[in-house]
Amino acid sequence: MKRKDGRTFNMIRPVRITKDYTMYAEGSILIEMGETKVICNVSVEEKVPPFLKGSGTGWITAEYSMLPRATEQRKIRDVVKGRIDGRTHEIQRLIGRSLRSVIDLSSLGEKTLWVDCDVIQADGGTRTASITGAYIATCLAIKKLNLKHNPIKDYLAAISVGIINGQPMLDLNYEEDSQAEVDMNFVITGKGEFVEIQGTGEKRSFTEKEFEILKDLAKKGVQKLIELQKRILEK
Repeated sequence: MKRKDGRTFNMIRPVRITKDYTMYAEGSILIEMGETKVICNVSVEEKVPPFLKGSGTGWITAEYSMLPRATEQRKIRDVVKGRIDGRTHEIQRLIGRSLRSVIDLSSLGEKTLWVDCDVIQADGGTRTASITGAYIATCLAIKKLNLKHNPIKDYLAAISVGIINGQPMLDLNYEEDSQAEVDMNFVITGKGEFVEIQGTGEKRSFTEKEFEILKDLAKKGVQKLIELQKRILEK
């Protein structure tokens, strides 16, 4: 089954990653997945939240935002509304805990890595692109710390899958996502272990067999993303 952009059901969108995209952040990349574009910056702060003070352990926390014209209709900035909306809060917590799952925080020392993911253009999969890109930016920042022990335990990437008109599909763009009967996001490590699975029957329930098909699709998509991460980080 061909999709509007010419992909088959089991293909991810073209991915482009630009390292050192901004000047000042310790780790910085621009990740482009199809028409979705996210800037991921990681900043190092020489202190930790109060609950970790004196523990010798570091912390990773994330913030996520979408620029006003990242979408077809202008989105009001959170600072103007005076509050972070529920979706934004959920996504930034997802990014933070995903990264913490593959980083040995005790090896960081009492440092905080602030991970900022800013969507400059959205066409579906912004949270999964943010996680995949944030991992690379985090690795770049950690490399500059010259730590005694490498805290990075594994690779990490994320991808969306869904069912549209009965057909399982990998890496949904916005139009596909809005039509999906079933919609899922998978966060998976380089070892193939699951960090988080978000699955919803948008228009109907789904079977265990359908879940297994979507899971296998997601694992193949993440493998391709991790191969790209390896090429970028080994340069």
